[in-house]
Amino acid sequence: MLTRKDLLSLEEYAENRSAIRSDTIQIKKLREVNLGEHLRMLFENKKTVQFQIQEMLRIEKIFEADGIQEELDVYNSLVPEGSNLKATMMIEYTNVVERAVALSKLIGVERSVYFQVGNHDKVFAICNEDMDRETDVKTSAVHFMRFEFDQSMVVDFDSAVPVKVGVSHPHYNYEITLTSEVQDALKKDFNSN
Repeated sequence: MLTRKDLLSLEEYAENRSAIRSDTIQIKKLREVNLGEHLRMLFENKKTVQFQIQEMLRIEKIFEADGIQEELDVYNSLVPEGSNLKATMMIEYTNVVERAVALSKLIGVERSVYFQVGNHDKVFAICNEDMDRETDVKTSAVHFMRFEFDQSMVVDFDSAVPVKVGVSHPHYNYEITLTSEVQDALKKDFNSN
């Protein structure tokens, strides 16, 4: 969990923003999983969330304690808590018409995203705990997900057994095995507390 002590003042952040941004981009590269052409997942951690908060404070010029705490309260829900991974999933289509059609066909896609650690049962995403992000006619292009793992799954994830991530939706079906680099980056989230 991030606190005010973890944040830089607006002035300090401005002075260091370029280096922090560059560092965060490198971190995100190892925490990104593409499920086919149109689903991209970014697995959040303290560093990615800290950067997002700092950016929001900078853009909104928030420097008062109450405003800073509000941002912390909103974004801390994206920080993994030791037994889970948390991700932002984006449904990406460059063509506006194609995107509208896809979002109408992909209702519920966020609930069909899963992890499979070795031979364990699939772990499906717990989604959008902040608000409902779909209607009867379309889903949102952005979803927030949490994947909860039991201790034996965490042990196996950490021991480098193959880990698959997939989506099994009637209109979007795709599965990959994580690269060792991505798996190594994500397994650190289980030891973050």
